[in-house]
Amino acid sequence: MDKYRRLLKKPFILFPITFVLIFFLSFPWVNAQQPPKPKPQQWQINGILAALDDDYDKVKGDALSQLARYEAKDLKVVLKQSEDVAKKAVTLFKDKSIDSDIRGSAAEALGNMGDAAKPYLKDILDLIKDKSVDSNVRASAVGALGNMGDATKPYLQDILDLYEDKSVDLNIRIATVFILKNMGDKAKPYIKDIFDIVRDESVDSNNRSAAVFALSNMGDAAKPYIKEIFDLIKDKSVDSHVRFGAAQSLVNMGDAGKPYLKEILDIVGDTSIDSSIRSAAAQALGSMGDAAKPYLKDIIDILKDKSVDSWIRSNAAEALGNMGDAAKPYFKDILNLVKDKSIYLYVRSSAAQALGNIQQLKLEEIVIILDNIYYAGQSNQNTGFWSGFEYWRFLTYYLGGGTEDVKTLLKWMGYPKKLPDKLTHDEAVKTLKTFAKAWQPTQDLTRSRNDLARRIGQVAKKTSWRSQDIILLQQHYNNLKQAGYNEADTLKSVIVNLKGWQWFSQFRNIILIHAAFWLLLIFAYPKSPQIQAIFFWNPWVRRIFGMGYVGFLLAWIPFLRHKLFEPFQPSLLADAGLNNFDERIYFPESGVVETRYIASPSPSKIKPISQAIPNIQGQIVLEGDSGLGKSMFLRYLIKTSKRIIVFLPASKCDKGVIEAIQNKLHGQAQDAQFLKNLIYSGAIDICIDGLNEVTADTRAQIKQFVESYFRGNIIITTQPLEWEPPSTAKTYYLQPLERSQIQQFLYSRQPHLPTDAKIQGSDYEKLCDRYLNESFNTPQTPEELTAVKRILSNPMDLTLIALMLSQDEHPDLFHLQEQQYNLMAEEYERFWKQEFPLKQLSEAVYQMRINDESALPADQFYNELVCMEDEKYKMVVSRQWQDSDSEAHKQWYFRHDKIMDYFIVQTFLGDSDESESRLIENIGDSRFRGVYFLLATLLPLNQAKDLREKLINYAADTKDHTVSDTFVQLLRAR
Repeated sequence: MDKYRRLLKKPFILFPITFVLIFFLSFPWVNAQQPPKPKPQQWQINGILAALDDDYDKVKGDALSQLARYEAKDLKVVLKQSEDVAKKAVTLFKDKSIDSDIRGSAAEALGNMGDAAKPYLKDILDLIKDKSVDSNVRASAVGALGNMGDATKPYLQDILDLYEDKSVDLNIRIATVFILKNMGDKAKPYIKDIFDIVRDESVDSNNRSAAVFALSNMGDAAKPYIKEIFDLIKDKSVDSHVRFGAAQSLVNMGDAGKPYLKEILDIVGDTSIDSSIRSAAAQALGSMGDAAKPYLKDIIDILKDKSVDSWIRSNAAEALGNMGDAAKPYFKDILNLVKDKSIYLYVRSSAAQALGNIQQLKLEEIVIILDNIYYAGQSNQNTGFWSGFEYWRFLTYYLGGGTEDVKTLLKWMGYPKKLPDKLTHDEAVKTLKTFAKAWQPTQDLTRSRNDLARRIGQVAKKTSWRSQDIILLQQHYNNLKQAGYNEADTLKSVIVNLKGWQWFSQFRNIILIHAAFWLLLIFAYPKSPQIQAIFFWNPWVRRIFGMGYVGFLLAWIPFLRHKLFEPFQPSLLADAGLNNFDERIYFPESGVVETRYIASPSPSKIKPISQAIPNIQGQIVLEGDSGLGKSMFLRYLIKTSKRIIVFLPASKCDKGVIEAIQNKLHGQAQDAQFLKNLIYSGAIDICIDGLNEVTADTRAQIKQFVESYFRGNIIITTQPLEWEPPSTAKTYYLQPLERSQIQQFLYSRQPHLPTDAKIQGSDYEKLCDRYLNESFNTPQTPEELTAVKRILSNPMDLTLIALMLSQDEHPDLFHLQEQQYNLMAEEYERFWKQEFPLKQLSEAVYQMRINDESALPADQFYNELVCMEDEKYKMVVSRQWQDSDSEAHKQWYFRHDKIMDYFIVQTFLGDSDESESRLIENIGDSRFRGVYFLLATLLPLNQAKDLREKLINYAADTKDHTVSDTFVQLLRAR
């Protein structure tokens, strides 16, 4: 097609018939003697297919024109998308708004599509008959029919009618001859008609030229006229137009023209002959295959000689391309010719086309082809030839094999119809990598280099870059900076921003790696004392290697806080005695009243304790008489909670609450300040039990701790005592059980009574009802009835009553602990054949209370403790634990303070001076509050009255009535 376009602009060839005739020289069926057409390579087809996706119709037309150059049978082997290509070709040639050249190229290509074009055969014939269609397009459509072989036979009569119709344009009529040739003997009359046109000097020279060219395509039928055709070329008296047609026909003569090869070369070199004829002769040389190889050097010399006419040089370049591998040694020479902008553009385009017949171009060679786009459209003053940039876009696709790099370059460079609006990160990286490959090869290609620099700057703005792209961006920045392009500033801005993000990303990655390291440590933490001590509880290691944030996260993220205390949970809850606690035993119906100073017995203000305090939230003080279930409630909260909780007897807080918690962490918590932060953030809930059992100094330390850590979750239990609760805490008063609750409580104990209990089932419930009726309905003084209600409304005392009833014992309300002890002592004596050592054990217990100890001396009283632990009495409970050396230990504790008070009170009874002094010495000690209540019932009446006076006087002096008031009420009941 490019050959035709060049000839079309020659001032002496103005008629469209030439287009049709020259086009038909490429038909594979016209002459068995024609030189074989080159077989398409896969890279060439890839380049053509890439061009078909270009936004310019002109580029698509050039691609289809190139496709028409190949034999249909060869094309079928490498063209895997023939149906898709056929659809595109049909769309183009049927579109009347498109340039006729493009439509013609589409028709040409369609003829080579084989079976893929058959569905459109009727459309092609209709197009040929449509006189409103440009004659060139119709003629190309005729050629397409010719290439479709046997498929056209049903339409041969229609074709014959076209030829005989004198009103049809002559170039179309002549074109039909190529198809009629397939009719065998029927075509012979038309050959003579054509040669008569050649001989007739009265016929227009352009038509005579086309006729002689057509004659050369008629195969064996035209052989008798070959000598006359060659004589026409040499006859200078013949019109130059006719001679040009004859010279052009040499291309199709194949082997028949070989005897005239030397004469053809002489014609090329004869400057006295018209340049157009010499040009056609040069083209004929290239069509003669191996026979022309001895003259290859002569052709090269013609190509390099700038004094030779441009048309001749153009065809010489084309001739080189037709020689295939034989021309490879001169590939560089041809490429340099394409690069030389002093040479006419159409010569360069012929040279570029020739390169495509030799080998695929590399990227550094492709940029030379692409650079010609920026010079296309410049008129040649001598010939008026005009070459559009679209053809060079096609050549860039075609010669580069349509690779991704080539498509990327043409997407941005060479006047693309539109630039990409958006780019993904991957697309932007791929684009800049392609630009980087093209940068150095464009060093001497000014216009390409300028456009490339501009596109680099645009791509740099169209995506969000990543830190790994800095090397690529820096490469472009350096290139642009060294070449002096302003786009370097754009790259610099992107790199500066990206380095900031890179620093941030690196910092983020460091943090993530660091966090992952500490996360691994936290998972290994529960099983490794070394990790606990070295990394987490060592302040310097945690602060320095924790980079400041680890300690904060450990304190405020619940999951991490839980992990932090997980290995210490057994120790934190050791004093709670949960091994011997079953939450099903707990009676949750006890009521509480919320007040800050005094309890209000108003029923409307009483709430079940499980509703009022569902969990340890904030700071709570739970106050109630001994036996009302304060410690049981704490154990119930701990057992049902999923949070980290530490249970502290108040007696263990004599050196401070923080120190008491540290002691439970096995010495790992070296950083007291960190532990304080954890408590302040609510990382650990704190239960402090038995505040009334410690000294005033210890109470003061606990109060100060609670007020200092007002954000912590802390609950404190205490019996009534004269003190000022922490200002930040909410106080709840635990209420005695009501009559209905007392009955419900006794019933609820049945599943937990000894398995060998004498009274069980409905008999047990009846016995409970009878006992309650007797206790409440027996005639009694008001003081006695008040004392009975006080005892029966105490869950601790009720538990003991239930135990005695199940053993068929009648509980003595005013001597329950004594009765329980007597039953136990009797069994002890029966089993061990000796009296229970009450005095010795009681003295040991007194010393325990003085020293704020809770574990009973098992080494001295092992047998006694085993007997007291029997489930019929349950006076003590045992706890087993392992120390840091995994050595097993077992300790015994009183099940309740009331039982402990019973043994302590034994040391207050009697006439000894020591007993008398203890009555006075401990009168203000809250730890012995329960002991004085027992003294109200156990002391001889006169001694009890004397003690009452002392307590009243003490209360008057200290304003502390927590012991004296209850003592008076108990004594009054006697």
